[in-house]
Amino acid sequence: MRVTAGKFKGRNLIDNKYEHIRPTADMVKQAIFNKLAFDLPGSRVLDLFCGTGALGIEALSRGAREVVFIDKDPRSVNLAKANLEKLGIKEGFHLYKASYETALEKLEGQFDIIILDPPYASGLYETCVKKIAEKNLLSPEGIIVVEHEKRDNFDYSPFNVVDEKTYGIKTVTYLKIENYGN
Repeated sequence: MRVTAGKFKGRNLIDNKYEHIRPTADMVKQAIFNKLAFDLPGSRVLDLFCGTGALGIEALSRGAREVVFIDKDPRSVNLAKANLEKLGIKEGFHLYKASYETALEKLEGQFDIIILDPPYASGLYETCVKKIAEKNLLSPEGIIVVEHEKRDNFDYSPFNVVDEKTYGIKTVTYLKIENYGN
């Protein structure tokens, strides 16, 4: 696992030693963030179910103004913290140990990019998307990046699917606010 571009390009992250964490492969991470390249500078990012912190760290490396890391598992939170420390990142982020329910209820303000990568087969995708809409957490031009198994289909309303890419058994779906710009 490494940072693929930006300020920390090429820097290695601490390897995941826990079975419950399923880090995004570097190739997929690079594809996601290349797609988001123009959205990242100065953005506010939510990394929900952050695991190792690799996706949020990639966002910081590529110019995000702030990343909020959330995970309920203390092992994940400690691993994300260790990765931030390893790179010497001391500002521009908040790291919370909290369930997604608690986090989505308590978060304030809007995010330009929301990364949603819950455990596969958790059934949390639709619930999270609906709560994000209900709490108005996505900025009007913002984007939600959802990583899931290829075979899974979800109801993402009230958001629209604006792009979708498949990498092996994994699909990355990009969502925007319904009817934005109409």
